[in-house]
Amino acid sequence: MDRLWFITNPNSGTATRAKCEALEAVFEEQGLTLAGRTEFPEQKLPTGEELDAARADTVVLFAGDGTINAALCALGEWEGAFLILPGGTMNLLAKGLHDETDPHKIVHAAHQCDRRVALPYVIAGENRAFVGLILGPAAAWFRAREAVRDGRIGRLGAAVRSAWRRTFGERGIRVAGAAGLHDDYQAVFVTPYPHELHVAGVDARDWGSIAQLGWDWLTGDWVAARAVSETCTQELRIRGNRPVLALFDGEPVTLAPSVPIRAGRSLETFIATKAEAPEP
Repeated sequence: MDRLWFITNPNSGTATRAKCEALEAVFEEQGLTLAGRTEFPEQKLPTGEELDAARADTVVLFAGDGTINAALCALGEWEGAFLILPGGTMNLLAKGLHDETDPHKIVHAAHQCDRRVALPYVIAGENRAFVGLILGPAAAWFRAREAVRDGRIGRLGAAVRSAWRRTFGERGIRVAGAAGLHDDYQAVFVTPYPHELHVAGVDARDWGSIAQLGWDWLTGDWVAARAVSETCTQELRIRGNRPVLALFDGEPVTLAPSVPIRAGRSLETFIATKAEAPEP
């Protein structure tokens, strides 16, 4: 880790400009060269060719899970290293790779660590989810989350009412390929495991789970809601012939039912400073 390309999102979680500048000072202190910098989404993400032309060997990502997802998908074939720093609300990828939660300490540890690991992900078409995928009517809660994140309190009430109406007023989603999941679910959570997908269906008849789902959306921890039915699989599909709202690491995508949802695995490009590496 010598020449860095720094990707940030100053509007994402805790990744303020002041904190980004403080991290750049840490890079300089460690003798690291800043080969390039991107403020997403105001600036376009770099391509692999641009990174190679700048002789960057490591992309440092200091942002939320959505921005990190966009960068990892765009650079999925680039063979350099990625250093994930906690700069969002949940920071689930960073927590899985590092013991520390202080970005400055992670940079210090990473400079002395040459271990890279691969990470599992959910893949559907061109979309990938390294943290998790949500399908079904309850995915509409993302609008309420965005209203809170952007400080648009005036829109929060309308967003919550719309999400509640969709959650309970619309027919649920059904998936094929997940043994044991047969009914209509208001939300289906798909989480990448090392060699398979974990699938959890939340049934609208379980009012507690749906209420918890809504609250978790508003507070940021959207993967904490309780599940009703759980199973594991290598691949699943959406039943029916209508496109559905899907959230890949919290970012909305309209997903066609014909697209297979599969388990995937990245290249060994993620710098891990945990005492024990994630399960291979």
